Amino acid sequence: MLLLGFSAGLPLLLVLGTLSFWLREAGVDLTTIGYLSWVGLAYAFKWVWAPLVDRMPIPLLTRWLGRRRSWLLLSQVAVMVGLVAMSFNDPKVALQPVIWGALAVAFGSATQDIALDAFRIESANTERQAALAAAYQTGYRLAMIWAGAGVLWVAARAEIAGISGYQHGAWQAAYLVMAASMSLGMLTVLLSPEPQRRPMPVAKNAADWLRGALIEPFADFLHRYGQQALIILALIAVYRISDVVMGIMANPFYVDMGYTKDEIATVTKIYGVIMTLVGAFIGGVLSMRFGVMRVLMLGAILSAGSNLLFAMLSTRGHDVTALILVISADNLSSGIASAAFIAYLSSLTNLNYSATQYAIFSSMMLLAPKFLAGYSGRYVDAFGYQNFFVATAWLGVPVLLLVWLAARVKTP
Repeated sequence: MLLLGFSAGLPLLLVLGTLSFWLREAGVDLTTIGYLSWVGLAYAFKWVWAPLVDRMPIPLLTRWLGRRRSWLLLSQVAVMVGLVAMSFNDPKVALQPVIWGALAVAFGSATQDIALDAFRIESANTERQAALAAAYQTGYRLAMIWAGAGVLWVAARAEIAGISGYQHGAWQAAYLVMAASMSLGMLTVLLSPEPQRRPMPVAKNAADWLRGALIEPFADFLHRYGQQALIILALIAVYRISDVVMGIMANPFYVDMGYTKDEIATVTKIYGVIMTLVGAFIGGVLSMRFGVMRVLMLGAILSAGSNLLFAMLSTRGHDVTALILVISADNLSSGIASAAFIAYLSSLTNLNYSATQYAIFSSMMLLAPKFLAGYSGRYVDAFGYQNFFVATAWLGVPVLLLVWLAARVKTP
């Protein structure tokens, strides 16, 4: 699970954060970079094809590897092929092939997440699930450091000395290294045993299948919460909106402020991840001590407020000390908010539909923010970074009202 967690965490930044850095360095305008963030909507809609991954066999491959491992291997191959395709195309010369490669990576990665959740749950009894989840999360975080900081380090060291400015060869080398890193997960799949096959419920027709897979879990939630469900769904849809919309422009902002690849790798990708983990720990402790809703409110205030620090940073130019301070506050806030939000989502689910309901909730929390984030580059082009960061802070104000209202919803 450690290696499979690594395989799951690797692709995410390579089609979102790291890709935006590469595109900006290649001279792609901010409006286009913002629109390209919609590639990440694949993760928001993965629940749509999750039942297919759960039930449909892959010709020949499933007979060889089994239901779970066949889907894992196929999705990992899609990620690897997509990364290789991205590496061999220069966005400065032809952007469209890079986009198609990124889409292949995103859909392959989302499919891998679906198959891996099922593989993990079916691979061990209940007593061992916590250990598997911990190993998975560790591998996932290590992959995010490798795909965030590692790719920048490789690109920096692959640059030809004496040549200033953008070098496609450096990014090609970096993305080929990332593609090769997927082989860890592929080898793990080939060497791992297929979980014991469990019988799937047989639907009489497509309508029965759709009702059991999607309609019943959602209807159960509406039945339990009634009209108050609208307040909860609204909160889920916008709680992370400040962070997500701002995050798309973070890497282009670092490039435009003159920070080097090594500075960004060290401060934002390694130190930043550590601060996020610290924040998540603090958020978990505070949630148990003071209750989830109070920490949910605190996380919403801190997340919106930390964006104002980026507005301040935009006026200071290349200031590494200020960057460290801002990243500390922002990632700590993000960790606190994430811990409380995950606990809140978990509290809403019915154990009879826990997997499906949680998948729907976690998809909803990305849909509106990622859609709005697509216009972030256009906003920066029109009004500048400082006004953009202030605007993302204002986006968090309605969230405070929704948290206050949701805190008054009676738990069924």
